[in-house]
Amino acid sequence: MKIPHPFLWLIESQQSRAFTVISVIALLTMTSLQVLNIPLRTAAAPSGIISYEFARDLEGARRILTSWGPEERVYAGLNLGLDYLFMVAYAGALGLGCVLVARRLGRWSGALAALGVTLSWGQWLAALLDAMENYALIRLLLGSERAFWPALAYGCALPKFLLVGAGILFIGVGGVLSLLKRGAGRRG
Repeated sequence: MKIPHPFLWLIESQQSRAFTVISVIALLTMTSLQVLNIPLRTAAAPSGIISYEFARDLEGARRILTSWGPEERVYAGLNLGLDYLFMVAYAGALGLGCVLVARRLGRWSGALAALGVTLSWGQWLAALLDAMENYALIRLLLGSERAFWPALAYGCALPKFLLVGAGILFIGVGGVLSLLKRGAGRRG
């Protein structure tokens, strides 16, 4: 049974163009997030918002929040808010990228095509995890003292990054493989 991908609503001939547009949006949003992250880098949060995502416990989150003054907390709030747009953009770009590469690889390997489609769905799961993570971080930013929030953020951040990394790896390696296969087919 062939697994349906999350972009069946999009005409196949338009998927490459949609991938380009959503990728540009994702890159612009990611750049904006990086700019907003600059003031968040402190001794307690050397990676800025990423350090906050991986604080793990209330003590670590407090240490980071204490290292951020009122202005930095505004930057953190803006970063977390803008990240909701980024979630849709990266899940769309990486998910569609996985589908496009899976389609090419499907000519040679049904298993690789199925992996690509599965990873396409995985990007939307990553975005959902990211949304839950951000909600937890916003609760902490607003003053919650519940130990549940940093644990939830950490528990969501780790699989989110693994899913996104797997999608990027599939697109990169699968893209190169499909180019090599296509080149070998032309010579043979």
